[in-house]
Amino acid sequence: MKKSIGINVEAPKEECEDVRCAWHGKLAVRGKIFSGVVKSSKIKNIAIVEWNYNKKMQKYDRYERRKSRVTAHNPNCMKAKEGDKVVIAECRPLSKTKHFVVVSVERA
Repeated sequence: MKKSIGINVEAPKEECEDVRCAWHGKLAVRGKIFSGVVKSSKIKNIAIVEWNYNKKMQKYDRYERRKSRVTAHNPNCMKAKEGDKVVIAECRPLSKTKHFVVVSVERA
């Protein structure tokens, strides 16, 4: 049973029994939504997602490149691997460092 999570992304084709899945479990998503690339998925059900952005340096009137890395829950129905483009959404804290869940995957 798929539910509407309130984000305009495509639902996964596979089913899963994960309680912490945004589509098939009881996990509600709220807050920020990011898209990035999976840099590591070696740990079970965890994906480390990274994205780049530019920050303006006021003193020099130029921009510097920066990056952010976030750990996200990777449900069984998503199966995001290294190099995949993913969309992650904020949720309640799942552990000490996990506050996001993968909601959509574009295969690389």
